[in-house]
Amino acid sequence: MSPLRCSWVLLLLLGCSPSHGWMAHFRPAELKLHMEREDRVQLTLENLAPSTLQQPERFQFRVESADTDLASIPAENATIPLAAFSPETRDWTGTIVVSAHFLGQTKFQVRLYDSQANTSELPTNWSNDSTLNVKILRPTRVLDLVFVHTVILLMTLLYINFGAALDLEVLRGLIVRPIGPCICFVTQVVGMPLLSYALGVFIFPNAPVMQLGLFFTGISPSGGASNTWAAVLDGNIHLSVLLTTVCNVAAFATMPMWLFTLGQLVFDRVGAQVPYQKIAVYCSGLILPLLVGLLVQRRLPRIARVLVRLLKPISTCLILFIIVFAIITNYYLFYLFSWQIVLAGIALPGLGYIFAWLAAKLLHQNAADALTIAIETGIQNTGIAIFLLTTTLESPESDLTTVVPVAVAVMTPFPLLGIYLYKRFCAPKTNEASASESERIV
Repeated sequence: MSPLRCSWVLLLLLGCSPSHGWMAHFRPAELKLHMEREDRVQLTLENLAPSTLQQPERFQFRVESADTDLASIPAENATIPLAAFSPETRDWTGTIVVSAHFLGQTKFQVRLYDSQANTSELPTNWSNDSTLNVKILRPTRVLDLVFVHTVILLMTLLYINFGAALDLEVLRGLIVRPIGPCICFVTQVVGMPLLSYALGVFIFPNAPVMQLGLFFTGISPSGGASNTWAAVLDGNIHLSVLLTTVCNVAAFATMPMWLFTLGQLVFDRVGAQVPYQKIAVYCSGLILPLLVGLLVQRRLPRIARVLVRLLKPISTCLILFIIVFAIITNYYLFYLFSWQIVLAGIALPGLGYIFAWLAAKLLHQNAADALTIAIETGIQNTGIAIFLLTTTLESPESDLTTVVPVAVAVMTPFPLLGIYLYKRFCAPKTNEASASESERIV
């Protein structure tokens, strides 16, 4: 017997043939769901071989998810017995319920199981709708909006306090002798992008999307929390505010420069548009409250002195609020944390602190200025990084990739918190008294 005839005999014995293979059709073939939500899709199974249909106790269909942790089908929907098929048309049409559990992307396929041979097979005649592709997205919650707007309000009040505490003569001196600002500009604008790229390649060698998340975090300008930490740790507030302003204004040029140079090595074509409007709003939100504080300082000196005394308590409360509520509102991302994510979250700000502090000390900066430069370098504006990722990538990829800047945001305060606890409980009290007048909040 020829090989071709043997193939035909084998197909007949299995109850199928090349022209009568069964098919599966999902309608729609693509589905987007928010976490903890469910939806229904129509499934059609057709062209089942008569010999298969005559053995309902042997064969059954099962709808399976490639990743049940992301999305699944209830058990009562997952199995389709042959008894449900029409004997005349040899097909079945019904609805299945898809339940979304967590962020990501998975697919559903139908398999025909043979209990006697202990085997299974996919549709014989394949089509574009034979697989159901499911994307699970992050839900839009009121808590997220409340958190963001509360942080904006508290930051506005804090920067009014900063403005009331600023000494214009000290600021003028920093501009005339810009050694500190120049050091921070180099470590922040040049050092952090290079460091984030190198760490991304080292920590995520096989995950270019995660490299992108870390790189976008590294090219973002310094965050407003740096001023808060400078106040809490007795740094140079004047220098901190000046550095934050300079780095955020420079971001208009430095971010697109990095995106279209070194960023090309992370992905072939950068699909991101630099959020000029967001950076402009951020800079305005930084400068306007400072001007209000300066006006209070000039017109209402008594109120200004009260605001200065409240600066540290408000700064401490803001830091605690951001840390606690950032964890609460983004708790689901902690399920994505791996040792690589944690390492990246610790390494980027930690190495930024160390390299910037060493550079400042080598260039003979005093203790307060060196600490301020280190804080300003290590703290990134992770909000801008998240914005870049969400505008560059589609959901849920953008949601998944934001785990990197979220990890950086969560890990950034821990070294600074350690310094605060040391200064508060372990350092000799004389250290505080020895601080020069120019380094105090006046």
